[in-house]
Amino acid sequence: MYLRHLQVTDFRSWPQADLALEPGPVVLVGQNGRGKTNLLEAIGYVATLGSHRVATDAPLIRHGCERALVRVAVVNEDRELTVELEITAGRANRARVNRGAVGRPRDVLGILRTVLFSPEDLALVRGDPSERRRFMDELLVLRAPRYAGVRADYEKVLKQRNALLKTAGKRRTGREDPYALSTLDVWDDHLSVAGAALLAARLNLIADLGPYAAEAYMGVAPDSRPAKIAYKSSLGEALPPSYGVAGGERADAEVLRELLLKALADVRKNELERGISLVGPHRDELDLILGDLPAKGYASHGESWSFALALRLGSYELLRGEAGEPVLLLDDVFAELDRKRRARLAEVAAGAEQVLITAAVDEDVPTELAGCRFVVADGEVTRA
Repeated sequence: MYLRHLQVTDFRSWPQADLALEPGPVVLVGQNGRGKTNLLEAIGYVATLGSHRVATDAPLIRHGCERALVRVAVVNEDRELTVELEITAGRANRARVNRGAVGRPRDVLGILRTVLFSPEDLALVRGDPSERRRFMDELLVLRAPRYAGVRADYEKVLKQRNALLKTAGKRRTGREDPYALSTLDVWDDHLSVAGAALLAARLNLIADLGPYAAEAYMGVAPDSRPAKIAYKSSLGEALPPSYGVAGGERADAEVLRELLLKALADVRKNELERGISLVGPHRDELDLILGDLPAKGYASHGESWSFALALRLGSYELLRGEAGEPVLLLDDVFAELDRKRRARLAEVAAGAEQVLITAAVDEDVPTELAGCRFVVADGEVTRA
């Protein structure tokens, strides 16, 4: 898979940009603040319908404009598809494939698959659990686009259930509302169904990703302690120990649904007092472990970078082994890495069908990745 063409209009800092691309390494060189990352962000948005830098779409639209357009031509096994996304402030976004409208923007997911490594990835190791949950869910969608719907269903149910919890307990009236409590039973069932589907997918993902991530970490930090990843569920010890483990039992959504229902019943009193849902995938965590200690709080700066890189390289190897090679996006990361880590990343990138790299200066890019080159300066991007 590779991008043959990228065009953006009123996206971030770009009134207009138009790039004809080709397989192999593609390097965007320019001083910081010139819009290189914005172009990679636009590509990543087509693949995930989200930004790796902001949580909402509004900042993606150039200041003073009503909408932004991103159009890409994707070649996959000699078949080319054109995807166009229209991002509109305050209204639903629209999508087209080969100039024909599709029902929902998420219908374009899967046409382009990318793996992006950027300076923001340090938050995967040092940031809040929400960063790692987002990492898992985005990788799920890249792996199987239908999980975008599963994730959206769960978030919708969770929001409505939380709203009910705030009114069902004694927080406002001083007494419980029997009607609201009976309605809560219905929402418990909805949450268990959607939550079990998402949880089973995450557990199976981590079981599959674990060996790739461990091997990638050993490759970029051979002198460090061994790394591993583990899923930490809000179900606690009720979760079957063979779930989420490489070579273990595949997670069964029906089993998880029953466990979620029981857990929800056990914590209902606390939920009514606090007005929030205390059990479910939204409360789970991805543990990153170095040796016998958690990476967060114990890993050095270099080890943290290595773990973040290992998660992305592991994701890349997992995806390429299942449904064709994704496009690799490297956003100004070579300047952040030491010699060993640069060499390992360059080795992987050199073998990619297509890799897009941003750098402030040519010297930041390893010589084996000197391919197609663009200069980004003065609001323009030109082929060198």
